[in-house]
Amino acid sequence: MKTTIYDIARLAGVSIATVSKVFNDKGRISEETRQRVLQISEELSYQPNMLASALTGKKTYTIGLLIPDLVNPFFAEVSRSVEDRAHELGFNVVICNTDNDSNKENKYISLLRQKSVDGIIVATGARNEEALRELIEQRIPVALIAREMSSLPASSVVVDDFAGGYSAASYLIAAGHERIALIAENLEVSSSKERLRGYRQALEEARLSYDENLVLVSDFSVQGSKQTALKLLATDSRPTAIFACNDILAIGAIQAARELGIEVPEDLSVVGFDNTILATMSDPPMTTVAQPIQEMGHQVVDLIIQEINNEKKARQRVVLLPELIVRGSALPRAGS
Repeated sequence: MKTTIYDIARLAGVSIATVSKVFNDKGRISEETRQRVLQISEELSYQPNMLASALTGKKTYTIGLLIPDLVNPFFAEVSRSVEDRAHELGFNVVICNTDNDSNKENKYISLLRQKSVDGIIVATGARNEEALRELIEQRIPVALIAREMSSLPASSVVVDDFAGGYSAASYLIAAGHERIALIAENLEVSSSKERLRGYRQALEEARLSYDENLVLVSDFSVQGSKQTALKLLATDSRPTAIFACNDILAIGAIQAARELGIEVPEDLSVVGFDNTILATMSDPPMTTVAQPIQEMGHQVVDLIIQEINNEKKARQRVVLLPELIVRGSALPRAGS
């Protein structure tokens, strides 16, 4: 037999109105009573009717999360962080994998609206900005993580990508490298642009010339990066170091070097970005720029729930600092 709100009230020794207030986070309820109602609900696997709540203008305690690719360990870790924090605060998360496809993105946005989610967190490049703008105009909270859209009135949580690119290039320069290549997935997105800008700033300060032939764009895959790096490393004037704008691209560069008989890090230093699980599993373990993924996920959930609860009105931009993690894929250049 299906559990009802009447069963919860009877077992908790409270009124139906009290149970309703607990589920809808309304009214003055003691913490002891609230916990007793929630514990009995969990024991009986009771789920409030979220659709009915939405139709009456109440919260559904559900947040949508748009990500570009679950295969990417960075976004998998972002999803876990967002989900963990949301659950801590009593919200469920619906994760939608867009594959960086604008049609899928639109489809998922429409689906999340139909499900009456309380807000949407966007971790994709958001190819359809207009659809997100419509959500905001309809007063559906939207927040961005690891991405920025300056024209969109939405709060965001990002890492300082400029500082990350600068620290990676500065580390390699200090190790004596002068020909440092950069491999990026997409130089049109803000994160890659800023990492490139940090790389260029480090070169400029070291009075090293910027060579556009050393800046390459790769397909977002280990195989795509490998093919890009193979072409780069097969030349007579190959670089002595590569800064890859994420760990997946760095893995591809390491594989290309191995195929060509180039030793990493003895003959070629490689630095990645993100500090995902791939960095510790690579051979050799990867020097990389770490994004504070867990903190980013927690912060963006806090921001969107504040907006859902009408606790904030102004748009907020949270910028967190990256950290260079030194492992075994980069060494001082021989003779430096």
